[in-house]
This record gives sequence, C-alpha cells and structure tokens, in this order.
Amino acid sequence: MNAPRLIYEKRGNQAHILFDNPAAHNALTSQMWLDLRDACRDIAADRDIRVAIFRGVGGKAFISGTDISKFADYESGAQGVEYERGIDECLGALDAVPCATIAVVEGWAVGGGINISSGCDFRIATPDARFGSPLGRTIGNCLSALSVARIGGAVGVQRAKRMILLGEMITAQEMLEAGFLLRIVERDALDAEADALAVRAAENAPITTRATKEMIRRMAYGALPDVEDLIAEVYGSADFRRGVADFLARTKQVPAWTGN
Repeated sequence: MNAPRLIYEKRGNQAHILFDNPAAHNALTSQMWLDLRDACRDIAADRDIRVAIFRGVGGKAFISGTDISKFADYESGAQGVEYERGIDECLGALDAVPCATIAVVEGWAVGGGINISSGCDFRIATPDARFGSPLGRTIGNCLSALSVARIGGAVGVQRAKRMILLGEMITAQEMLEAGFLLRIVERDALDAEADALAVRAAENAPITTRATKEMIRRMAYGALPDVEDLIAEVYGSADFRRGVADFLARTKQVPAWTGN
C-alpha cells in the first residue's frame, strides 16, 4: 500500500492533481496540503497550462477531510490560528490559479474536500456524491474567514450553515439544483465528461480566463474580517480537546459538548 501522497502531472496543456490516500478516503496529510500548495503555484507559473483537474483516487471519495492526529498535541488557541493560516496559504494558492480548474467528485467531499471543490471553477460528480463539513458533530473546531467565504460563496450561505451548524451531508442532486455542480455524471461516463470539459475550458482565451478569475477572487476575498480571536477561542477550548480525543478513539457518538 502506498503512503499517502499527492500526485501532480502535466499532460500537454492540462495539469492533473490526484489525492492518493484511499485507505483513509483520501484524507489529506500535512504534506499533501503542502504539495497541493506547491502544485498550484507551479501551475500558476506555467503559462502553457490551460486547465487543471483535481480528483481523488479509489472511486469512493474526492477528499474525506484532513488527518487530524496532530490536533491531539494542541494545547493552545494559538496553534489553531497557525493551522488555519497554513490552510489559507494552501487554498489561497488554489484560488490564485489563473487557468480553469475542475473538481471531479466521486463519493465523499467532506471538510477539506468541500473546501477544495468550492475553490474550483467547475465541479462534476457521480450521483452518489455527498458534500459537507460536520465540524460541530466531530472534533468541534472552526474554519477561517477565507474558508467560510469560499464555501459559502460556492454552496450558498444557507447550505453552508446546514453543513456546519447541523452537520448535514448534502446530496449531489441538491448541489446540482443549487448550481454548485455543473453536471451529475454516471461513473462509467465520468472520464469522458471530465475530458470534454477540460478540452472546452482549455480552448478559452487564457488572458480572458486569467483576468476574470482574478477579478472574482478580489471581489470575493478582498475585505475579509480579522477572526483570529474566534479561531483561538475555539482551538483553545476544552470542547475541542474532547472532540479530538473522541474522534481519534473512534467514538461513534457526538461528543458531550459543554461550551467551554
């Protein structure tokens, strides 16, 4: 079995990024996050790349979240602030990719999976795909302002609230109707659909794509508030430590939150 990894390949004018950790439903390790950042920066620097495609390995998940084992060592809210800054750096590199980006979703897109797919320009998914970010029912952490803006802007504020405040997993059909998904595609047609979409996106004038994407990025993220005090409060809480311990112990119940 391969160690968890991110696979980055260039094929002509296309870049392909594969999240390869199928034993953990493609949960992202710290190194995979950094490799995603570096791949996105490389794509941004290569004017020959016209489209980038993101996909999970194994057919059961796009990305199921993040490897949270390191959270067991967190003792202060400052560590949580630093962690969210790191995630912002990695996903900020995705936001800044100047070519068209496509997420091909099979199965679960949870936590980091909904964040990364929200950062892509287009999303296609299999009928069984499910989307969510059940932080309040698992480890009890929170997202940065940039992540909230990215997800809320892509799925809509009310769906984002359902994902986070109620822990709902939202179906592919609802996400299609909401405009989050471009298409739902049967599994046996997914490769052909992804290829056709990539070819069409690559045919667009690259300077038009680049300028339009940068305009949208500036409008969406140009005036975000400072929320690091809130992040520190959450990651420094007893509830967060309890949630992490219960999750790593594979407890199936929602932790007994105290609000402290």
